[in-house]
Amino acid sequence: MARRKIKNPLIKSSPSVKPGFHEYLMGIALAVRARANCKGRHVGAVLAMDERVISTGYNGTPRGMKNCEEGGCYRCDNREKRFGPGTAYDICICVHAEQNALLAAARFGVPSAGAAIFTTHQPCFGCAKELLQAGVKEVYYVKSWVPDDKDLARQYRIVLDRFDRVQRLSSMDFDESK
Repeated sequence: MARRKIKNPLIKSSPSVKPGFHEYLMGIALAVRARANCKGRHVGAVLAMDERVISTGYNGTPRGMKNCEEGGCYRCDNREKRFGPGTAYDICICVHAEQNALLAAARFGVPSAGAAIFTTHQPCFGCAKELLQAGVKEVYYVKSWVPDDKDLARQYRIVLDRFDRVQRLSSMDFDESK
């Protein structure tokens, strides 16, 4: 019996019987991204071990708090009027997708040491440090992030160099407006 070809709108490669593991896991991260409630970027992350999902996360306010879309975060609520892109993260109460994936794994007693993370956006400096500290070995992302500040960029490179692999999956690029 021949297997039918499928087409996933989240995966831009040609239709195939089934995607490779990197496409499969990043496709899940793209689906998880739809749950994000940040007024800025919507980010999704999948923590995987041995090509199996162990946790997921998306960016938004902490559990039990009003969502950004409901005015739960002062920074997000004043994003256009007071704060520019990439500023005032010290007063933002939102939890990043990568953080949520790590925290969900920890909350349910699932170890993350040796895992890989598939995230729609390259982790920020803080998330990269947390992933490294949690023992995550590989980082896969679609959208790049490069710090503007030269000192931060240098420190960020030092952290990224500690992972076994950091790779952009450019074939999975997506429209951020959706």
